[in-house]
Amino acid sequence: MKLKDMSVLIAVILVIVMLIIPLPDWLLSILILTNISLALIVILVAMNTEEALQFSIFPTLLLLLTLFRLALNISTTRAILSDGHAGGVVETFGSFVIGGNPLVGFVVFIILVIIQFLVITKGSERVSEVAARFTLDAMPGKQMSIDADLNAGMISDVEAKERREKVGNEADFYGAMDGASKFVKGDAIAGIIIVLINIVFGLIIGMMQMGMSFQEAINTFMRLTIGDGLVTQIPAILISTATGIVVTRVASEGNLSSDVTKQLFRYPSLLYIAAGAIFMLGLTPINFFLTTTIAAVLAGIGYFLSRVQKKQETVAEVTEEVQEETSMKSSDNVVNLLSMDPIEFEFGYALIPLADTNQGGDLLDRIVMIRKQLAIELGIVIPVVRIRDNIQLGPNEYRLKIKGNEVAAGEVLLDHYLAMSPGVEDDGLDGIETLEPAFGLPAKWISEETKDDAELSGYTVVDPPSVVSTHLTETIKRHAHELLGRQETKQLIDHLKESYPILAEEVTPEPLSVGDVQKVLAKLLREHVSVRNLPVIFETLADFGRMTTDTDLLAEYARQALAPQITKQYVQNSQPLQVITVSGAVEKVIADHIQQTEHGNYLSLDPESQQKIVQSVMEQAERLSLREETVIVLCSPTIRMYVRQLLDRNLPHAVVLSYNELDNTTEIRSVGMVNVA
Repeated sequence: MKLKDMSVLIAVILVIVMLIIPLPDWLLSILILTNISLALIVILVAMNTEEALQFSIFPTLLLLLTLFRLALNISTTRAILSDGHAGGVVETFGSFVIGGNPLVGFVVFIILVIIQFLVITKGSERVSEVAARFTLDAMPGKQMSIDADLNAGMISDVEAKERREKVGNEADFYGAMDGASKFVKGDAIAGIIIVLINIVFGLIIGMMQMGMSFQEAINTFMRLTIGDGLVTQIPAILISTATGIVVTRVASEGNLSSDVTKQLFRYPSLLYIAAGAIFMLGLTPINFFLTTTIAAVLAGIGYFLSRVQKKQETVAEVTEEVQEETSMKSSDNVVNLLSMDPIEFEFGYALIPLADTNQGGDLLDRIVMIRKQLAIELGIVIPVVRIRDNIQLGPNEYRLKIKGNEVAAGEVLLDHYLAMSPGVEDDGLDGIETLEPAFGLPAKWISEETKDDAELSGYTVVDPPSVVSTHLTETIKRHAHELLGRQETKQLIDHLKESYPILAEEVTPEPLSVGDVQKVLAKLLREHVSVRNLPVIFETLADFGRMTTDTDLLAEYARQALAPQITKQYVQNSQPLQVITVSGAVEKVIADHIQQTEHGNYLSLDPESQQKIVQSVMEQAERLSLREETVIVLCSPTIRMYVRQLLDRNLPHAVVLSYNELDNTTEIRSVGMVNVA
């Protein structure tokens, strides 16, 4: 343990010893002066902190200093009542204040104690209590504000974490200060009681045990008691004042001294008014010379500050102009333009209420929920969504960009509802014809007056914020593989290492690089397979990564390992899985035209044969689409990824599964077969 840490522990032990063992007068004097010095240091530190958390140890320090002061009280009381003296510091303070009149000295001391107890201590206690209550009440709002800033891209994840920790620390600090202020109050009460004990029992001991007269006893013990009270109450007042300063301090860019001078003398013209008022007082019987002098000093300060203020404003204007010129000429200004947000959501001016919390908009909160939902569904952390208005868009238009490319756009009417048809068109429902942006379903924008009629007719009615959030969710899902780069993959691997360090080390950096792992995960996400079960994926990569580094094959092996997950994704309520199967002839054609190279395998099939296969799948898929069922093509594991490649352009939403990706208990029902005529 370090020496400075040991010193604090030893100091606490010595304080406890003081409560038991009598101390010599010279040591008492040293400890009394140490107590005053510590109190001065504390109040100076409190005045120079810019915010309360910079002095976060204060509540604990308050307890320790209170204990030290009470131990000193006990030691000096023991010395006063047993020996009739308590060191030079106590006697000097007592003699100086009394000044030959014990009664006047006692009155001065009582006034000092009243100020300490009723004014400073009570005020600090009340402020601590209110600050703790308001800080705790404001915590949820501050947390939501941090989430909103994070989601809007105004702060990074690291900054959000730091701000959350600061909010939590503030709540803990003010809660601790609420309790610690009770020590200050108790210390003040104890000081009053100790003074009364010293006077009463000092008189008794002096007259009955030491043989003093009443006058001699009152002079001796009154002087020592007041001296003892002063040397403990003065540090107590300093500590109480420091408590009030800390709990009333708000975050600023400077310490208390700079803030007081800056804010108190911010308006020099007001000093002229004060100077005039003081000068007018001199026309009364009040000393004319004195009031005129003070008025002149105030006017002089006002004139000096106004000159300084004008000079600062001129310098600030020149500095701002220079900074603007430097910024425009600086190469950094151009470099900053190269940065691009992963996800950008732009909207026209009429949609500003969607994102403005002051107008009841909850888009920021919805995006936070979307990121959480997609983290659960996809297994990756979606980057923050940069939200901004764009005057180049139509008033009701919005668009979504991923890595600078527009991937989705739409239009919403804030004063309408979107009614989606139940399947049977109702010409009697008045509305503006449109398409639901997320799934392309026919819909109508209807007014609030016709909302109830639409719901009774079987329409699904959705409010504009839900339309936008659904469109955002589905679009981000479709492009999730584009958002997963090497940096994001490294973060997933680091997260996996926390729970499965051996597994992560067996896969990367050897035999697979972060880039190889990223390609495998992106291929899974591209076909809407969640990578949340990362341990299973890495187990597969560990098994097959030394056999091949072909990321296409590794992705196929990972899919097969995720068979229970994929089965659950497409099989609902134990119903038979409706699929389009690939005939043996087609599978043989594809298998025979797979070319193996050192850079990987690819399908080398003539365009005519490819077109026939795709056309056959489209014919079967059209029948399924009429029944509003998902198009699922089932084939053997060896050709699955090549069938997927064939259908990418014409049937991007079709699901291609292999037999190894389904549980053995899954009931399969073939509703069509892919053949080549």
